[in-house]
Parts: sequence; C-alpha cells; structure tokens
Amino acid sequence: MSTTTIAALPLILAVDDEAGNLQLLRQILQDHYRLAYAKDGARALELARQERPDLILLDVMMPGMTGYEVCRTLKADGATASIPVIFVTALTDASDEVVGFEAGAVDYITKPLSPAIVRARVRTHLSLVRVEELVQTRLQIVQRLGLAAEYKDNETGLHVIRMSHYARVLALAAGLRVADADDLLHAAPMHDVGKIGIPDVILRKPGALDADEWKVMQSHASIGGDIIGRHAHGMLAMAHDVAMTHHEKWDGSGYPNGLAGEAIPLVGRIVAIADVFDALTSARPYKAAWPVEQALEYLEQQRGKHFDAALVDLFLQQLPAIIEIKERWGEK
Repeated sequence: MSTTTIAALPLILAVDDEAGNLQLLRQILQDHYRLAYAKDGARALELARQERPDLILLDVMMPGMTGYEVCRTLKADGATASIPVIFVTALTDASDEVVGFEAGAVDYITKPLSPAIVRARVRTHLSLVRVEELVQTRLQIVQRLGLAAEYKDNETGLHVIRMSHYARVLALAAGLRVADADDLLHAAPMHDVGKIGIPDVILRKPGALDADEWKVMQSHASIGGDIIGRHAHGMLAMAHDVAMTHHEKWDGSGYPNGLAGEAIPLVGRIVAIADVFDALTSARPYKAAWPVEQALEYLEQQRGKHFDAALVDLFLQQLPAIIEIKERWGEK
C-alpha cells in the first residue's frame, strides 16, 4: 500500500490503559485504518485535539480520568464534539450503557472483543460520518448558490437568512414536520437563483421595466427551476418547487405558469409571504423600508389575492417569532 493510500485511510484513536487490549485492536483494524493510541484520558484528549481522528474507541475504566469523563470533555469542546466515540469495555450492565450514551457515545462494545463485531461497528459509524459530511457539503453549496443570486441582485445575504427563517416558522405553524420545515429553511435561499441568468442591465435598472424587460425578468423563476433541476424527493425537490412557484399568486395572476389556489405547492405559497414581507420591511436603493405595521396591512389586503389567506393568518399569529428573527438578522 502506497504512502498516499495509507494517508487517505480513516484515522481511529484507540484508548485503553491495558497494552494487550490496544494490541488486540491493532490486529483487528490495522489492515483497513490508520491507528493512534493513548493509555490514559489526558493523552487521549491531547491526541484528539491534535490529530482530529475520524472515530475514537474508548475504554471506560482507566486510572485518572474515566472514559465517561473523557467523552464528556470531548463533547464539550467544539473542536472534538463531532468525533464519534464508541465505548469498548468489560462493563455489561444496562445502566453502564445508559451512562455511556448520556456522556455522548454513539455505540457500546463489550469485552471480550469479537473482531467481526468491532469491524462492523467501526465501519457503520464511519459511514454515518461520511453521510453527514456529504449532507453538510450539499447544504453549503446550496446556501452559497443562493447568496450568489442575492449579490448579483445587489442585495445582502441577510435577506435570504431572514426570509428563510420566516419560512420555517410559517411552515411549522402550517403543520409541516420539523424535518420538512428544516428542509424548507435550506431550500428557501434558492428562491431567486434564476436571477443569475438575468442580464444586469435589466436586473439593476433603476427605473421601471418596460413590457419586454419585465418578461425577461419573470423568466428568472423558470431559469431557477432549470438550474436546480427536477428531483424525486428531498430538499432539492423542495428548492425546485420554491424557485418555480414563489411568484405564483393565489388568484392565478402570478408567474410563470399562472397557477392558482392549492395548485401552487404549499412551500411556494409559504415562501411568497416570507419573501414579500422581508422585501417590504427592508431598505433598497430604490425604496425605504416599510414599517412592520404597514407591511402587515399589505399582507392582510392581499389575503385571497396574492397570498393564501390561511397562511397570512398563521403568519400574523407568529408575529413575535417573526420580529425576533427580523431583529436578530437586521441590517447593520
């Protein structure tokens, strides 16, 4: 195996005060992983901070710091909190496992060790780490693409943060599951990604757009849908619906497809309210910020016209949470 290949292997930190136990773990894992070793809690914490292992196999009963204490310390430190910890111990009582999980461990392997079980548990938890890393990377890409659209439109990134949080609050009030509301939080920043395809001479025109220019501007919804693409399910499927439908109106007078009522996906109806409220209450080069009261009056006036009336009512009911978001992410 080349040096480059070895360096690419996941790093596992094995912690045990008995040299024989460390030797056994080495025999079980050395063919598939890089290994580091510690014989006490203090050294384990030092190596965890220095080497950032992908996973830690941790004995419980050690002199000085116990494994439980080491795990709690790891989880309290932002630099090491995300490293999964598996306890490897001779303790077999259910109460011992409960203490381990409460300390922050992801799994519990009892001695004497079965090589097959150790390898399977390690492989499983490293796979979960990779999945989480992929999810976080995808979210970061989505968020950055949303910000790119805002910068092209000469707006700050705070707009997408506020309106996304407004959308999450409204989604929860409308009965969406927490997981779906969280997906909307991450999908909503993509609502105007299609503006990347609009010429600057139109996008940043200081005066009113003529009919032809307005037609081009309206195309940003379809462009956004094309950029995100169609997906069978999940956050990107939701982002596609948001990009395509957040300018549709309840009465059918919106664009790009003139959808009306419940033919407009719920997430599009939610983002329409969140986006308009933030646009009205934010200063732009071409207008001053509206007072919150005036923006709320507009939403009420547009119940059953631009907006889903039931969602407007829910938005008004969530006003304390909305104002908290507005103040937290206000323009500096």
